[in-house]
Amino acid sequence: MSKSQTSPQIPPKYLQEDELSDECKKLLLTLPKERGWFVSHIYNYQGFWAIPRVIQGVIACQQQFQAQDSDIILVTTPKSGTTWLKSLLFVLVNRMKYPVIEQNHPLLVKNPHDLIPFLEIRLYVDGLVPNFASFTSPRLLSTHLPFASLPKSVQDSKTKLVYLCRNPKDTFISMWHFINNLRLHHKDIHPIEEKFESFCKGVSPYGPFWNHVLDYWKQSIEKPNKVLFLMYEEIKVQPKLQLKRLAEFLECPFSIEEENCGVIDEILRMCSFENLSNLEVNTNGKLSTEELENKAFFRKGEIGDWKNYFTTEMSEKLNYVIEQKFQGSGLRFSYI
Repeated sequence: MSKSQTSPQIPPKYLQEDELSDECKKLLLTLPKERGWFVSHIYNYQGFWAIPRVIQGVIACQQQFQAQDSDIILVTTPKSGTTWLKSLLFVLVNRMKYPVIEQNHPLLVKNPHDLIPFLEIRLYVDGLVPNFASFTSPRLLSTHLPFASLPKSVQDSKTKLVYLCRNPKDTFISMWHFINNLRLHHKDIHPIEEKFESFCKGVSPYGPFWNHVLDYWKQSIEKPNKVLFLMYEEIKVQPKLQLKRLAEFLECPFSIEEENCGVIDEILRMCSFENLSNLEVNTNGKLSTEELENKAFFRKGEIGDWKNYFTTEMSEKLNYVIEQKFQGSGLRFSYI
C-alpha cells in the first residue's frame, strides 16, 4: 500500500492528540481553548497558547529540568529563524572542538534541531526523561517558552538566554506555511485569512506574539548579562557584527587572529541558508525522534516574503495591532 493511502489512518506523532496522561487530560478541561493550528484545539496555559502534547512537555520540563550556570538556551517564537541561529550557535561555541574547516563537522551530517534539542518539544515530550550525561559543557538547549514559564532553575541560575526575534509579518507567513506543510496529506490546510485573524487576536503557538517578544525584550534591558536580544533582520543585514555580539555575550569572543584568518566568514558561509538547505541530511533526512522531514525547516529564509501574501488590509490591521502592543517599548521591526 502506498504512503499516501496509509498516511491519513496513522498521522505522524506531531499530529496525534490521544497520547496524554490522565493528569494532563484533567488539566485541559479547565483551560480556555480555541480552534487549533496543528491539531483540533489550542489551549491557554500560563498565559500562552499551546497544543496538549506541548503542554504536557512544558509541565514535565518545569518540574524536572535543573539548569546549570554554564547552560546556553536559545529562545524563539516559532518560525523566527530558530534553525539558522541553532547552526550559528553550535558552530560558534564548538569552534575549537570542531574547526569549521573539518570535513565531517557535526553540522554537515546532523540537522541543527538534533544538535541543539528543544526542551519541551523534544527532551521532555511524551513522558520522556532526558539523559544529560552525553551533553558536554556548555549544554546547548532551546525552547519556545515565554520567560515567565521557563523552569525556575533557568530564571534563578546564571544560564544565558539568547533570544531571536523576527518581524511579525514574516513570522506569521512562515508559521502558516510550516503548519500547512505538516498537515498536508493528513488534515485540511488552513486558509490564510482564518489563521491571520487568530494571530492578530494573539491565538498562535506560544502566543500572543507581542507578550513573548516584549517579555524577553524587557529582560534583555534589565539583565543584559543574562539575556541577549537578537533580531533576525539585523543578522541578515549585518551578519558579522551580530555574530561578534553573540560571541562576546557568550564569553567566547573571536581573537584578532581568528578575524584575520576569516573564521567569522567561514562560520557564516557554513551556516548560510544556501549551504544548510542543500546538505544531504536536510534534503532527505528526518529528525531523529520525529516523523518530521528536515527539509520542512528550510523554506526561503528571506525578509519581506509576507508581501507575496498580505493584502493591504491585512498589512494595515497587523501594523495597527503591533503599534498598539509595542507602544513605548522602544522596539521597532524591520519589514524591508
